[in-house]
Amino acid sequence: MSVAPARSAALIAVRWRSSVVLVATMLVGFAAFAWPFVVRPGTGLAHGGDAPWLFVVLLALMAALVVSELASGGLDAKTVSVLGVLAALGGALRVLGAGTAGLEPMFFLLVVSGRVLGRGAGFVLGALSVLVGAFLTGGVGPWAPFQMVAAGMVGFFAGSLPRATGRHERWLLAAYGFVAGLAYGVVMNLWFWPFLASAVGDATTFVPGDPVGANLGRYAAFYLATSLGWDLPRGLLTAALVLGAGRPVLASLRRGARRAAFATAGTFEPPSSLSSAQARMDE
Repeated sequence: MSVAPARSAALIAVRWRSSVVLVATMLVGFAAFAWPFVVRPGTGLAHGGDAPWLFVVLLALMAALVVSELASGGLDAKTVSVLGVLAALGGALRVLGAGTAGLEPMFFLLVVSGRVLGRGAGFVLGALSVLVGAFLTGGVGPWAPFQMVAAGMVGFFAGSLPRATGRHERWLLAAYGFVAGLAYGVVMNLWFWPFLASAVGDATTFVPGDPVGANLGRYAAFYLATSLGWDLPRGLLTAALVLGAGRPVLASLRRGARRAAFATAGTFEPPSSLSSAQARMDE
């Protein structure tokens, strides 16, 4: 059997089926996070009664992503095993950093893995790492699907960064890790802000039906008062880990991806060619 060299080490290439599912997942996630800025007074969303359905929809979409890749041949035993190992590691890192002043080393893994393995694998790894961590800590709740989508986006956009090599790449990833650490908190607070912000004060209270600009201003005040001090350590730790450990980890992931040859296409030689090769070896 001869093996054609691969152009990319992406575990889950964004094929057309995967693209459709990823776009649908992100649209649902965007709607789940952004609804406070467009909801009207009196609507059912303002009371959070539909929150449990979001978990079902998001899990179904993520399952559809896996099924679409299985159907198109994008997932094999090597891919599943690597994603499983990395997701288990991500879940363990999440356990180590849970509840400690926002210090979450899991985001370092998402950034470097998404960079090396591609956008599709980055998204799946982010979602699975959060899910594994939630099961390990008993933290499965209404926030879990939001965390899965937000962490998946961290991995997805890490795989979408422009080309760079060497020191420039590490600085690019460090800058992205810092921004992603902050952005994750900015996005995640939206899932509970409409229901809890009233306890902080009128200047940060969600008002259904108010202009988008007014609610954005209230949310910005809420974020600065409650979450910025938690998210800064996450971003700084991610950037520091990328600069300090990014080089060997990136090299290890790339070496493993090359040896596993995820994107290679196998072709079998005709029996006559094999017979001739065997005859030459016997001589």
